[in-house]
Amino acid sequence: MRRLARLREEVETWKSLRQRISDGLELASLQDDSLSAELDPEVRAIRDRLDRLELAAMLSGPYDAEPAILEISAGAGGTDSQDWAQMLERMYLRWSEAHEFKTEILDRSEGEEAGIKSVTIAVAGEYAYGYLRAEKGVHRLVRISPFDSARRRHTSFAQVEVLPQVETESETEISPSDLRIDTYRSGGAGGQNVQKNETAIRITHLPTGIVVTCQNERSQSQNRQNAMRVLKARLADVERERREQELAKLKGDHMKAEWGSQIRSYVLHPYQMVKDHRTEFEVGNAQAVLDGELDGFIEAYLRHALGSPVDGKSHAPPA
Repeated sequence: MRRLARLREEVETWKSLRQRISDGLELASLQDDSLSAELDPEVRAIRDRLDRLELAAMLSGPYDAEPAILEISAGAGGTDSQDWAQMLERMYLRWSEAHEFKTEILDRSEGEEAGIKSVTIAVAGEYAYGYLRAEKGVHRLVRISPFDSARRRHTSFAQVEVLPQVETESETEISPSDLRIDTYRSGGAGGQNVQKNETAIRITHLPTGIVVTCQNERSQSQNRQNAMRVLKARLADVERERREQELAKLKGDHMKAEWGSQIRSYVLHPYQMVKDHRTEFEVGNAQAVLDGELDGFIEAYLRHALGSPVDGKSHAPPA
């Protein structure tokens, strides 16, 4: 029923656009200069709408229309990498807000001095996973470190993982005997933030060794529910990768992006630039990207994945 409703909405969207184009052509055929003030903004609106629909049409994967789980982990670089992980968290939260996606922080581990060690965010919205899967991989930051008294340039790394949320129980069946569930006290900043009860949850999937934790909620049952959401998403991702590897073997395609491969660089010193190494798409306004303007990179990745040409230059993303 969810899929049927989504398809109906998609068909109605295209019908509506076709009607707007028909109405616009009818106005243009009148060749009345007084109508140009009404026609010009309508043409721009139709073009913008078509750009958005063209981008959405690239999202044809089996999970592209689903909500997503976004995981960010600090990598090499010490305190700088933990600060970088928090900068990425802000970037994706800003991007989600601009697209009216609902976000929920499921788990968050603070850094020792600054930033975060890791964060897990649920992103709910139409095609959230389809858009965000372009962000999976290692992100590199080059800047003058605010934590270095000598003001030297540092390179930091953070890993971004993107998983589709499994909405139905039938998609990923998990046997209770395959789980080891541990409870512990949530960490906090001290005072009233420290939990006196064991509300945090750690779930280990014994057959695969996958471990997920959740401690953001004050209720053990809520943390357990959120941890199971993440576990199901990770298991679904493992199964999907297994199928893709089998298909690649059948096709004779051994090219695979290894874990830890660098997908994008963010340079803040000695110049400003953000460049995606998969598509060669780049922009000079690094701060705008860090403020959530990611649509150009996402569109370039989708075109690249489909084999469409990518110009590699900055341009205004669709609204």
